[in-house]
Amino acid sequence: MSFDLVQIWNHMGMLARIIAGVLVLFAVASIGVVIERALAFAKGAQASREFAKQVAPKIDSWEIEEIAAIAEKHEASPLARVFGHTIDRYLNAYEDLDGGLSPVEMARNESQRRLEEVGSDLRRGMNVLASVGSTAPFVGLLGTVIGIITAFNALGASSTAGIASVMIGISEALAETALGLLVAIPAVLMFNYLSARVDLIELALGRSVGELLDEMENRHGRKSQRQQSDTAAAA
Repeated sequence: MSFDLVQIWNHMGMLARIIAGVLVLFAVASIGVVIERALAFAKGAQASREFAKQVAPKIDSWEIEEIAAIAEKHEASPLARVFGHTIDRYLNAYEDLDGGLSPVEMARNESQRRLEEVGSDLRRGMNVLASVGSTAPFVGLLGTVIGIITAFNALGASSTAGIASVMIGISEALAETALGLLVAIPAVLMFNYLSARVDLIELALGRSVGELLDEMENRHGRKSQRQQSDTAAAA
């Protein structure tokens, strides 16, 4: 028997066809997630590069209000999202300096929340790949078991059926397992690849936000020293 997918499909029972259809849907969902995430990462990387290019001189001159305004124009950039909310929290904290936390501490706490939010958004849809990679082999195995049961039932019901017909049925049933593996293996590989991409993005974001917070702390310390000097001079 040649490996003819059309012939295998025609010999499958209804339940086996349903299982094969589920595996095909798994494959389509996995491809959709990979394409969507790849496009989202590419768009976010480009937007972040443009944002970083625009805000680099603003950070050197510490025009922090303008950085927040620029961040609002780059909604697709994960870096801009974290920077924008962190700077907003930093600026708003100066309106109420009587609290227990300094503006820098408020900004640091906000940055951690936003990094977690961005990380969750970067991983959107990847649970589909994880689910497909872990369940597709078992779904294929279920199809194989059902196919083998069907083949032996046909053998028992027919007095003229020989071993050849049983082997044909078993080979067709094993195609379900092969299909499950063909769906699961790329899903696992793509999940690992995208997870590594997310880890690199989160590492870069954390490093950039850390540099911003260091600059905030440095500027805040200078401002506090000036305020103490002015107060001492006035006294």
